[in-house]
Amino acid sequence: MSYDIYFLSRREGQSWNEVLEAMEDAAENSEPIPARLLEAWGRIVPQARMLLGEVDITEYEQESRDLSHSGTGIDLSVFGDEVSITVPYWHAGDQAAVVLGKVFALSAIVEKETGLTAYDPQTERPLAEIQPQGAIGLMPRITEDLQSRYGGY
Repeated sequence: MSYDIYFLSRREGQSWNEVLEAMEDAAENSEPIPARLLEAWGRIVPQARMLLGEVDITEYEQESRDLSHSGTGIDLSVFGDEVSITVPYWHAGDQAAVVLGKVFALSAIVEKETGLTAYDPQTERPLAEIQPQGAIGLMPRITEDLQSRYGGY
């Protein structure tokens, strides 16, 4: 399980649920990454390295790009025209605040470079509309719940 951020494009009058449904429908078709996202990727990677430090980059032809940070588990993926950030529920306490702070900072970079809106499906709102404290409080609660259910998740 992971805390997810999706990067979406919403037309005037379109609900977030409609945008998410369209994203799910599009995920069934494997398309090459659009040129605008490849260009944005080239600008995002150096900024992500400045934020996170050493990261692993995986590129698969024109289909996907992945940036992962082993210390935090933060993963930024581009698959076709889908962009997302995930971070596993490993973190509790102060560490959750630090890691989610990095997720939010990386999300701001991705928003700026792609023109897409960072959407938090856990709170069902754009990231810009939520208070970071709410998300920061959510991660440790879920982490602790998973650890108690599954013994040391």
